[in-house]
Amino acid sequence: MKKTVYIDMDNVLVDFKTGIDRLSNDTISEYQDRLDEVPDIFLHMEPYPGAIESVYKLAGKYDLYILTTAPWLNPSAWRHKIEWVHKYFGNDKDSVFYKKLIISHHKELNKGDYLIDDRPNNGAENFEGEWIHFGSEKFPDWDAVTVYLLEQV
Repeated sequence: MKKTVYIDMDNVLVDFKTGIDRLSNDTISEYQDRLDEVPDIFLHMEPYPGAIESVYKLAGKYDLYILTTAPWLNPSAWRHKIEWVHKYFGNDKDSVFYKKLIISHHKELNKGDYLIDDRPNNGAENFEGEWIHFGSEKFPDWDAVTVYLLEQV
């Protein structure tokens, strides 16, 4: 039986900065300190470097899920997150993330072996399995995460 790996979206699968870079200065000013609430911002984000390739390397070895949080005050983000997954991973039954997108503000409630997340927020630090702190010294990028996880199987 494959072990379960949850992968966060923002700043892990998705390069949040690429969406911010497309905003006007006026919009950045208006939404200062809450840029995740900008309507449609999630439509304009690109994959984090190495993310797509790493997902496909891990897919044969692990049961992968996306476990993300969506801004409570930006309902468009909830829809756009699944549209982003469809765009980059497909929406058919053979897609690696077909019906495997979970949006939750309580990540610690999910059962699994690993959680790849860049922040301890929304229950990540209390996840029952191993929290792989993406962007940390030990796991600075997707290469480091992929090597580590492939060594675990």
